[in-house]
Amino acid sequence: MQGTVKWYDAVKGFGFIKTDDDADVFVHRTGLKDSQFGLDTDQTVQFELQESDRGPVAVDVEIIS
Repeated sequence: MQGTVKWYDAVKGFGFIKTDDDADVFVHRTGLKDSQFGLDTDQTVQFELQESDRGPVAVDVEIIS
């Protein structure tokens, strides 16, 4: 899937990605392929969805632009 970073808090290590179909998906730093860099608002990312007990979570997140 692809989406745009809605917001990401590098200190807390989590945020949300807005998908192409207008849904918000939670993202945690552990789901980033390169977790040392974090994410910036409005970056385009590619990711996989994984179900958790709290709903869908973005995993294998990588920046594409």
